[in-house]
Amino acid sequence: MGTMIEVMIPDGQLEGTEATLQSWLVAPGEVVKKDQPLAELETDKVTMEVAAPADGVVAELIAGEGDQVTVGMLLATLGDGATAAVVETVATVATVATATETDAEQPAPAVVPTAITQSVIPAGARLSPAVRRMLSEHPLDLSQVQGSGKGGRVTKCDLLAYLKTTPASVVTPVLKAPAQTPAQRAAPVTAAAVKPATLAGQSGLASTLRPHSKMRSRIAEHMVDSLLHTAPHVTSIFEADLSAIQRHRAKHKTDFADKGVKLTYTAYFVAAAAKALQAVPEVNSQYHDDVLELFHDCNIGVGTALGNDGLVVPVIQQTQDLNLIGIARRLQQLTDAARDNTLKPTDMQGGTFTISNHGVSGSLVATPIIINQPQSAILGIGKLEKRVIVKEIEGVDTMVIRPMCYVSLSIDHRALDGFQTNSFLATLIEELESWPLD
Repeated sequence: MGTMIEVMIPDGQLEGTEATLQSWLVAPGEVVKKDQPLAELETDKVTMEVAAPADGVVAELIAGEGDQVTVGMLLATLGDGATAAVVETVATVATVATATETDAEQPAPAVVPTAITQSVIPAGARLSPAVRRMLSEHPLDLSQVQGSGKGGRVTKCDLLAYLKTTPASVVTPVLKAPAQTPAQRAAPVTAAAVKPATLAGQSGLASTLRPHSKMRSRIAEHMVDSLLHTAPHVTSIFEADLSAIQRHRAKHKTDFADKGVKLTYTAYFVAAAAKALQAVPEVNSQYHDDVLELFHDCNIGVGTALGNDGLVVPVIQQTQDLNLIGIARRLQQLTDAARDNTLKPTDMQGGTFTISNHGVSGSLVATPIIINQPQSAILGIGKLEKRVIVKEIEGVDTMVIRPMCYVSLSIDHRALDGFQTNSFLATLIEELESWPLD
């Protein structure tokens, strides 16, 4: 008789964040390998996987889908590797026997049409929650997608690239099928049609209802609480000439790329913000009823949009100790993890200041950008565009064309006044406009 292996959430993985067991990816009796994803958990910030601690066979699923789970809670049990080997052998024999009995009776399989209505996923494919979610919305044959992840694993970026280059007649968005039991979910996925669910609107107009995810609900609560219940928001707006950093980037982006690092404009803003936070430490703070807590480290969060899924704010820790390439490397790591849905809760904790680069989607000015509580301020960066401005050149006012953008600082007026706000923005712009070429 084999021993039983307990499946739990590892210590430190949630860091106190509340989690819901979103779905099981396996069923009782299924053979699993070490590190194979067993379940998806959803916190108020990220979706994450619980992996098998060892080879084995699923004995029992103890926690149910929709249950609130915590570190140390028993989620499932596995039979050990010896049990798994027996199960695999029995399953193989049964499959061969069944195939032998039915081959003579079964007609030739029907040809699968080019356009499918439910994703076809190769057996044993290891997929992140973000990829599984996309496959539920865009049915396709996963074997046709070239994976760029570790071991050829298909990532969210791979799917997005495939969807951009695949005719719409092949990939047709569908509504999610009704919820399945673990046993149904473990059955082989085919291209059988799924009848779309009919959703009744609440306004009396033709509409589709999309339930809020835990992340979306938490974002809504957080924004309302910050703006209406906690901090009186005030916003100041300056204008920055990005000529200096544009020249520096043009000269050095190839060198950065040779080291595997993408040099983005956001990296310059993070670096300049760290300098400005050190110059005006009141901005890098948290308001308390009796004191203003000034933080020694500049832990800068960068808002990262996840499309309709919401927004996350991964944090670059101790930014003041990093040079530009260190900032750019860490920024790239966190941004890639956010878009591939592999961020850990610890990646988004400990932030003391936040940057919202809303200009990447074309916005010139956004105000107020709601403060990420319990911080005291948030920096907004508008779209970079060439504009005609007046410069005094050799004593003569001259119209010149420069790459310009608006930068804003929304503050908690309990903690900061206009003096600190404008001092911070003036320092930030001085850093950007005087960036050395080397």
